[in-house]
Amino acid sequence: MESLYLVGFAVVAVIGFILVIVFLKFFTTWLRARVASAPVSIGKMIGMSLRKVPVGLIVDNRITAVKAGIDIASDPLEAHYLAGGDVGQVILALIAADKAGIGLDFNRACAIDLATKGTGKTVLEAVRTSI
Repeated sequence: MESLYLVGFAVVAVIGFILVIVFLKFFTTWLRARVASAPVSIGKMIGMSLRKVPVGLIVDNRITAVKAGIDIASDPLEAHYLAGGDVGQVILALIAADKAGIGLDFNRACAIDLATKGTGKTVLEAVRTSI
């Protein structure tokens, strides 16, 4: 009977240790996003990690967009990354278009980015051309 309690305690300890490691892996990124008023949940970060999406890239670009006054969720950024797009260039293009008064929405910026993939041009260059 005592060995059963010992095995149960060991299982709980291992699960607790794994949860602490996962929490610590994402805590600084989560805190950085929360402090920047661009929150991304730890659950979403774990999902990104499982889908092999660089969590830091998505969170940093979301912070950049929010700080520039463009409120965009992390899900569309992740989807664009998974489609093979350059998330950083899309965010920079959206910021440049917003500052220049050009009506460019996220979906159009993503479409331009994916259409110019492999041509050596970026969506930011397309925005600069139209300024």
